[in-house]
Amino acid sequence: MFESLTQRLSDTINRLRGKGRLTEDNIRDALREVRVALLEADVALPVVKALIERIKVRAIGHEVLKSLTPGQALVKVVRDELAAVMGSAASDLQLNVPAPAIILMAGLQGSGKTTTVAKLAKHLKERRKKKVMVVSADVYRPAAIAQLQTLAGQVGALFHPSEASQNPIAIAKSAIDDARKSFADVLIVDTAGRLAIDAAMMDEIKALHAAIHPVETLFVVDSMTGQDAANTAKAFHDALPLTGVVLTKTDGDARGGAALSVRYITGKPIKFIGTGEKPDGLDVFHPDRAAGRILDMGDVLSLVEQVEQQVDKDKAQKLAEKVAKGKKFDLSDMRDQLEQMQNMGGVGALMDKLPGLANVPDAVKGQVTGKEVPRMIAIINSMTKKERRHPDLINGQRRARIARGSGTTPQDVNRLMKQHMQMEKMMTKLSMFGARGIMRQIKGVMGKGGPGGFQGFGPPSQ
Repeated sequence: MFESLTQRLSDTINRLRGKGRLTEDNIRDALREVRVALLEADVALPVVKALIERIKVRAIGHEVLKSLTPGQALVKVVRDELAAVMGSAASDLQLNVPAPAIILMAGLQGSGKTTTVAKLAKHLKERRKKKVMVVSADVYRPAAIAQLQTLAGQVGALFHPSEASQNPIAIAKSAIDDARKSFADVLIVDTAGRLAIDAAMMDEIKALHAAIHPVETLFVVDSMTGQDAANTAKAFHDALPLTGVVLTKTDGDARGGAALSVRYITGKPIKFIGTGEKPDGLDVFHPDRAAGRILDMGDVLSLVEQVEQQVDKDKAQKLAEKVAKGKKFDLSDMRDQLEQMQNMGGVGALMDKLPGLANVPDAVKGQVTGKEVPRMIAIINSMTKKERRHPDLINGQRRARIARGSGTTPQDVNRLMKQHMQMEKMMTKLSMFGARGIMRQIKGVMGKGGPGGFQGFGPPSQ
């Protein structure tokens, strides 16, 4: 998200950053470019006008023109105002109520609502240590109930059964009773996807809301709809007392207009952003960090948190102890590292949080397609256990066999072997620091985007 906006704003800001003196004229020129960049990112016009006016007031005032480093001061003003328009700080779920805390999910058809229910259940279970039950009150979409049941099983949430012949209010009340009996902390109620203009469906969800009194009412919206996402959220807010918004499919949204518009137009915070289809693809939305990413400052805090949460500490500890004892770092160990990186969204997702990415040439960024890590894992999986333990056994004939088995080329296998050698050397050097030093390095490797940084991640061989 924000790729196109980041590129445009970075070019504008970089021209001002090093200037010893800024004038009203060049600030106005810069803000004109910022305005165009925001409009191209599909940010709603009222938001663009308000944002530019707020930046102008602070920039042409004492804060920037009288600063010792005016270029840097302007960057800070733009960052602060971008964060303010998105809500300044992260907004958490308010779950401090007698159990079960009820969360009602509303959204348009095809917005990814049911998938988001499962992602939220996993988030609450793992990060908030809550016992979560989910229920589907979608009695219209074929297989909606079965889909949620499958997803609940994948994320380890309790599932309350329902049937298409039941009334949504009856389903929700039955689930509340079941949640109390099961001592669930949170009950998430999925509802049917509806159109904002569908009066009958809107009346139904209003009645459901009035019957169950949810502590949180979240509107799930596809971020790729741009400023329409904000307008639709407002239409729902006029009908329901929303407490927050979840933006989905943000990995497919290069503009970011929805994120910059929703809070301003609805007055309701973006609480989460969703990426991909995997159950762990849900993150708390931090406006200040998002503003940093828009200005190409990266989001190192989120990257560190992601590594802390998703690195398998048991596996990392075992690897650290193994290497500390002088045992070799083999290809099975490398595969474990690659799989953990893939679980964090792959190289692309990690790169997205690194500062300065807008200045990386497109030709270099284009080489990171997201297929690199799965290809490397496939190559290692094509080896025998003996070859993984003893890479020296892999000669030309074996390379050809491994390449055929993984659907790659011998050159791809050679690149992987070189990557492994670099990692093995690094681990050997670290062995003198003991298991703790190696643990730190493993987390550092993940935070830098993968084994050995990005070396060896070339485009697929033809």
